[in-house]
Amino acid sequence: MDTNGTVDHGETEQLQKHTQPAFDNVDITSPDDENENDIFESAIQQEPLSPVLEDVPTDEAGDMFIEIVVADPQKVGDGMGSYLAYKVSTKTNILKFKKRQFFTMRRFSDFLGLHDLLVSKYLRMGRIIPPAPEKNIIGTTKVKMGSQPQSEPGTGVNLEWIENRRASLERFLNRVAQHPILCQDTDFVNFLESDQELPRAVNTAALSGAGVMRLFNKMGETVNKITYKMDENDPWFNDKINEVETIDAHMQKLHSAIKALVSHRKELAALTGGVAKSAALLSTCEEHTGLSQALSQLADVEEKVELLRSEQANSDLYILSETIKDYIGLFGAIKDVFHERVKVFQNWQHAQIQLTKKRENKAKLELQDRRDKLEFAQKEVEEWEGKVQRCQKEFDNISSEIKKEMERFELARARDFKSTIVKYLQDQMAHQQQQMRYWEAIVPVARDIA
Repeated sequence: MDTNGTVDHGETEQLQKHTQPAFDNVDITSPDDENENDIFESAIQQEPLSPVLEDVPTDEAGDMFIEIVVADPQKVGDGMGSYLAYKVSTKTNILKFKKRQFFTMRRFSDFLGLHDLLVSKYLRMGRIIPPAPEKNIIGTTKVKMGSQPQSEPGTGVNLEWIENRRASLERFLNRVAQHPILCQDTDFVNFLESDQELPRAVNTAALSGAGVMRLFNKMGETVNKITYKMDENDPWFNDKINEVETIDAHMQKLHSAIKALVSHRKELAALTGGVAKSAALLSTCEEHTGLSQALSQLADVEEKVELLRSEQANSDLYILSETIKDYIGLFGAIKDVFHERVKVFQNWQHAQIQLTKKRENKAKLELQDRRDKLEFAQKEVEEWEGKVQRCQKEFDNISSEIKKEMERFELARARDFKSTIVKYLQDQMAHQQQQMRYWEAIVPVARDIA
C-alpha cells in the first residue's frame, strides 16, 4: 500500500483471490488431517453481489462496475471499550470516486451510521434502503472480552460469529452499491473512500438512551401502522402490499426450515464422526485381518463423510439461509417505504383538513364583515393551499418512485435468487458425488473379506 491508501499489485492479487466464487476453493478429496477451519472457511460465500447500475457516469459507457469486499476483522483496544475494525476494499470505475481502487478501515457502528444517513435522506423519497446487519450484544461482548479472533481457531465460536457479521456487512454495502442513486451518495462515497475516522454515530449503541427512544418510536410506528387505514385509490399498491406480505411470510417459514436443516446436518455430521471413531477402535482389536482392514477403511470413509456433511451444513447456512435472511430484511425495508407513503398521505390529509378550517374561518369573518382580520385569514388560506399542493406533489412523487423501485427490486431479486439457487444446487451435487465415490472405493475392500 502506498501512503495515500491506493492498493498495490500484491494487494490487488489478494483482493482478487478473496472475491473468487464461494466453493471454487473446496478440495473435497483433501487429506484426512486437513485443518478443521478449512471446513468452515470453504463454505463461506465470498463472492460479492453482481452490481446492477443504471445512469451512472463511468470512464467507459456500458462497462460500469463497483465491487466491495469486507475482510480482515481486527480487534482494536481491550476490554469493553474494544471493537472490531474491518478492511473495506473497493474497485470501481464510477467517476464519483476519486480513485479506481482503494480501501479503508471501518467499525461496525460506522456501517449502522451510514444506514441511518441513507434512511434519513432517501426513505421519504420512496427509495428502498437495504437494511444494515442487526446488533448482537452477546456476540459483541464475547469478542470484547476475548482475544484476537485469529487466535481462536479451535473453538470456532468467535470465528463463526465474526464471519457471519463480516459477510453480512459485505452484502449490505454491495446492495447499496447496486442502487443507481445510493451508490453515488456523498456519505456512501465518503464511507468507502475516506481514510479518516468517521464521526461516531450517536444512535448505534444497543443500550443507549437514544436506543431506548428509538424503541419507543418504533412501537409508536407499529401502533400507527395497525390503527391507521388509508383509503387507497391505486389498486397497484393494494396488490403489491398483499404480495409483499405473502412472500415475506413464506420466506420466514423457509428460513426457519433451513435453520432446522442446518442444525440437523451438523448433528448428523457429529454422529457420523462418532461412528468413525467407534469403527476405528473396533478395527484395532479385531483379530481377523481382512475384517480389521475393512473396519479401518470404514472408519476412514465415515470420517471423510463427516467433513462433507459439515460442508453441506455450511452450504445450507451461508449460501441459502443467509440469502433468505437478507431478503426478509429487504421486505421489511419495502414495508417501511410503503408506510412512509402512508405518512405522506396523512400529512396531505391533515393539510386539507386545516385548509378547510381556514376557509370556514375566512367565510365567517366575511359574514361578520370583520375586515380587520380578513387579510390575515386570506394569507392563512393561501399558506395552507400551498401546503396542500406541496403535500399532494410529495405523495404523487413517492408513489411514482415506489413503483420504479419495486420494478428494479424485482428484477434484481430474480437474478439474485437464480444465482443463489444454481450455486446451492451445484454445491450439493458436488458433495453427493464425492460421497458416492468414497463409498464406491470401500466396496471392493469389503468384498475381499475372506
